[in-house]
Formats: sequence, C-alpha cells, structure tokens
Amino acid sequence: MGVRLAGALDPGTARDGAEGPVGWTCALVNNMPDAAFGATERQFVGLLDAGSGCETVVLTRYTMAGVPRGERIRARIAAMYRPLEDLASDPPDLLVVTGSNPIESRIQDEPYWSDLGGLLRWASDNVPAMVLSCLSAHAALAVFDGVERVTLPVKCTGVFAQQTDPTHPLTAGFDGPVVLPHSRLNAVPVEAVAAAGYAVALQSEEAGWSVVTRTVGRSEVVLVQAHPEYDPSSLVREYSRDVRRYAGHERDELPCLPLDCVAGPDRDGLRRLHERVVGGERDPALVAAFPFDEVGARAPWPWRGAALALYANLLDAIPNRLLGTLQKRSA
Repeated sequence: MGVRLAGALDPGTARDGAEGPVGWTCALVNNMPDAAFGATERQFVGLLDAGSGCETVVLTRYTMAGVPRGERIRARIAAMYRPLEDLASDPPDLLVVTGSNPIESRIQDEPYWSDLGGLLRWASDNVPAMVLSCLSAHAALAVFDGVERVTLPVKCTGVFAQQTDPTHPLTAGFDGPVVLPHSRLNAVPVEAVAAAGYAVALQSEEAGWSVVTRTVGRSEVVLVQAHPEYDPSSLVREYSRDVRRYAGHERDELPCLPLDCVAGPDRDGLRRLHERVVGGERDPALVAAFPFDEVGARAPWPWRGAALALYANLLDAIPNRLLGTLQKRSA
C-alpha cells in the first residue's frame, strides 16, 4: 500500500483516524542540516514506502530544535513537521532517526545531545523497533552501552563490498555480491559493537560494520553505520560540497574522493579534478567548471537491491510489533 505522510496539523496518527487500513505507524526524526534535509526525508520515505508491501504506513515527521536552520527549512518544518515532544503522547511502531552533521569532537557536546539521548532512552521503553542512522547509531552506542565513537584519520566515504551473515533475519533474500555506501568522519570498531552484544548483519573489511542489531529494553534496535538510503548521486553531491569549500578556502581539510561513486570516464574525470585540487590548484573556478550535476545523474546505484531487501525484511516484521525474529537473533 505504501506510506501516507501525516502533516504538522493532522489530529494524530491513530489507526482509527487514518484514511483506509493502517498496518503500522512510523516516526521519522530528521536531524540533517538544511542542505541535505529534503533529500534525506525523500530517501528514507522512499525506502519505507518500497519496503511496506501491502501495509499502509502512517509516517509522522519530527526534528530537533538544536539543529541550526535557515528560513526556508524552518518554514518547511512548521508546515510538515511536529515538535519532538509530541512523540511521548503518540508512540509509533517504528522510530527512524537520521544522522546529523557532526560539529563537536565529543558526541555528548553536540547542541542537541540532551534531546537525542532522552529520545533514545524513552524509545527503548516505548517503541517496538528503532532504526538509527550514522551519528544517531553512534549516539545509541554511547547511551545504551557506554561505547564511544572515535574520529577517523580521514573520512570514510565511498561504496564498499559487504560481508553478510546469512543467518541474520535482515539479510534474508540477499542475492549475489552486496555493496553499501558509507560517508562519515567517525566510527565505532566492530569488536566493540560485538562485545556490547550486537549481532552483525552486514560489515565491510574496509569500512567496518554497516548494520547491527540488539534488543534494548522493550525495543529491537537496528544500528546502521552505512547509508543504504542514499540515492545514486548522494556521494557525488557530498564530494562537490567538500571540494568547493576547500577550493574556496572555507575549510582547510583536504576533501576525500569517495570510492567507486561513479564509473568509467566519469571516474577518471573526477579523479583528475581531485588530483589537481589537492595537488595545489586550489581554484574555485576549476571546481565550478566541473559538471557535477551531469556526473551525478549518470552515477550507478549498485546498492539499491540490498537496500530494498534490508528494509523489506525489517518492515515485514513490524505488524508483529515485537519483531520476534530479530529478538531471537539479537538476544
């Protein structure tokens, strides 16, 4: 059936008030900065819609007040999003929390840390299942397990081959080689995650763990360090942003070229641009002349099948409200 979006002024997401049958409810907490706010919402809603099967999912959108916003996104939030405090009176069947742009070296120093930590603790007692992405996954490890993230020497960015646990419920039906994109400045070692009791569904020799699960309180928690929600041009857009900032002297950290984000001649062209910029040609005009939009439009999408299978496996169990198969696997 798909996803039905609830607006900021809707009376609620209760099944009795919905139009047509509702299989379950979902809350999406979008903490991404303005530049990626709309794309992130579209990407997660797309995966939830594709994975919902014959169920109708009522999805309500939230965000956190601690994330700086411009006028345009503030207006979008006012029209379509609800205050985070409304969640307590309307617990969803599934909570999805996006990542966010890391500002501080310690995650506990992020301006929204109090809200994020409080949300995760509340959800562990009130929400049957959580999907926590990137920074939110690292926050969960700190809150639930006392495991701290570490800053990487260079950004982990690109598309990486995955090793799957064929016995894990989230990898059921995966066919052939699996790849997933990563894009982050921080990480938690897989050894620390496994020692905390998480079952590793997907991991990469190069990028570390991608998807792990564990029961926390009353909730089945899915931590996602990869970005299966990304569309084909996401990594190209991120690189374009980083290299423009570097060339324009907005930041002095060298941009990192994402691994295998494009193919063929586009890969060669992107590599040549990167080598020139980091080799000393810190010229905004050079970067501005590169056809990032056209290259992004041609980028391949080799992780799409795995992303759809991952979310279909997760959402298939939501009507049971307790995700029984994941509970058995993660216990």
